[in-house]
Amino acid sequence: DGYPALVSAELENSDPGDYRFINRGVSGDRITDVYARIKEDIINLKPDYMSILIGVNDVSHELTQGCGVTPEKFNKIYNLLIEEIKEALPEIKIIILEPFVLKGSATTELWEQFNCEVRKLAEVSKQVAEKYSLKFVPLQAEFDKVSSDGDTRYWSVDGIHPTSAGHQIIKEELQKAVEEII
Repeated sequence: DGYPALVSAELENSDPGDYRFINRGVSGDRITDVYARIKEDIINLKPDYMSILIGVNDVSHELTQGCGVTPEKFNKIYNLLIEEIKEALPEIKIIILEPFVLKGSATTELWEQFNCEVRKLAEVSKQVAEKYSLKFVPLQAEFDKVSSDGDTRYWSVDGIHPTSAGHQIIKEELQKAVEEII
């Protein structure tokens, strides 16, 4: 479901049989969870291309359960993740998507903290992309623009999880990046 299926459908429709898509995203995952599955879900599958959108759950888990990932640890693990992937798969093309957050039922109560911390992880994500010369896809500005009237319900179920329309925005931005690197 979501933007991975939309991108897959778009590419499969335009180039039937040229691509095989594997979505290993897990709802609720933090950077530590992705790193824990690096061998099984990335290295062993040997993808030619990979996109990653991570960060909001790192903040959400910290603010609501006290078990998230600090920006410093996020930075360390994200760098380690990319280094190990690039070492094992030197030809892989990686696209990093910017984590984003909107006001919604899951974020309003702690909005200032959510907004501040997600933006910190967004900056880390951008720095990691720059460090390894990876394609970076900004998303926060797009979501801020489409929800500039203050009503985010059309774009996000709860401020964290995109609606179908929100997934379409991510798909469109990711599709632009995919077209640049294919």
